[in-house]
Amino acid sequence: MGNENNSNENRRMVTIDLVKANQFAVGILVGTTLVMLFAFFMIWPKAFNLATFKDLLSPMKVLLFVVAMMVGIVVHELIHGITFACFAPSGWKSISFGVIWKMLTPYCHCDEPVSLRHYQKAALMPCVVLGIVPTMVAMFISSLWLLALGVFFIAAAAGDLWMAWLLTKEDPRCKVLDHPSEAGYYLYPPEE
Repeated sequence: MGNENNSNENRRMVTIDLVKANQFAVGILVGTTLVMLFAFFMIWPKAFNLATFKDLLSPMKVLLFVVAMMVGIVVHELIHGITFACFAPSGWKSISFGVIWKMLTPYCHCDEPVSLRHYQKAALMPCVVLGIVPTMVAMFISSLWLLALGVFFIAAAAGDLWMAWLLTKEDPRCKVLDHPSEAGYYLYPPEE
């Protein structure tokens, strides 16, 4: 980091408990599901019938959903990487991917500090691209399948949402360095 005032002595580590993050994800999943199903029902009341649910739970649709979830989990991390690479001084050279095996949690890591706002963008982008956008599209085209997928990816971003929210309490001039092995980051105070 050169002559920057962001020395390792001044940084503060912030991590989130993955068990609590998973509990938070369940809360988001339940809450988002209830809200989105209510909104969907208000827009498309005729979509709630036995034939729709039989189709939604058909073996092919369930298999397709599972495959979409697995592919989406990889794409989720790739979106983090692409966004971080846009803001990191060294671009893709600073990006790595892996899995925290004890929690079966995939991750993307950026090994260079970025601005707080850029870190928040990188944290939130998968939720927007894989969660919010498909959920909104599902509302317009009356697709419960796409709605379910969007809601799943909103919940899958629970840890990211939590970290982005924690950063709203910090000085926006801070730099943020992704933690290399924990769900969290190092916060560097702003340069004076």
